[in-house]
Amino acid sequence: MKQEAPLHALAAYLPEGTFEQVMAYLTDYKVHLTVTRERQSILGDYRHPDRRGGHRISINGNLNKYAFLITLLHEISHLTTYMQYANSVASHGKEWKQHFSNILKQFVGKGYLPPDVEMALRQSIQNPAASSCADDDLMRVLKRYDTQKENHFLVEQLAPNQLFRTKDGRIFRRGERIRKRYRCEEVATKRMYLFSPVYEVELVAA
Repeated sequence: MKQEAPLHALAAYLPEGTFEQVMAYLTDYKVHLTVTRERQSILGDYRHPDRRGGHRISINGNLNKYAFLITLLHEISHLTTYMQYANSVASHGKEWKQHFSNILKQFVGKGYLPPDVEMALRQSIQNPAASSCADDDLMRVLKRYDTQKENHFLVEQLAPNQLFRTKDGRIFRRGERIRKRYRCEEVATKRMYLFSPVYEVELVAA
């Protein structure tokens, strides 16, 4: 289910003071922006022009304002990278990282963001991750501004062997940390999966 809305409605999704700068990108490049329901695997998406139309960006509408802004800027960076290099460079290669860093710099130090988000973003600017989901430190800070759900926690906040439920209803047992991820067993199948430490799950009573 996709929600089409006038671009001025975008202001409700963004931190105060950022709308004009964001709109400049969207109007200059004639972007078709869609706000979607939550998607499990991605926060946002960019599609370059083809026979169906011009630049298209979609962003999950359930994100808090700071996560929405950063995700939108991430996708705009794909657009500007495409405009310069077309499909001749890696999707999240050094060219995209440079574009993303340059765009992010226009939004830091302006008072748009809380101090903790600003600090995490300044660190991220040095070497942006392929997705804000992949930047654990940034994701951890952004999640502080989500609406708190009862009985929901990050995987790293759970005790060893704690049972938890993912959004698709499957139940897992939290295992040990292996480098940057947690090894967790799906109870029904005994199969092992690796989870991000900042993935949100629902606690299950033993």
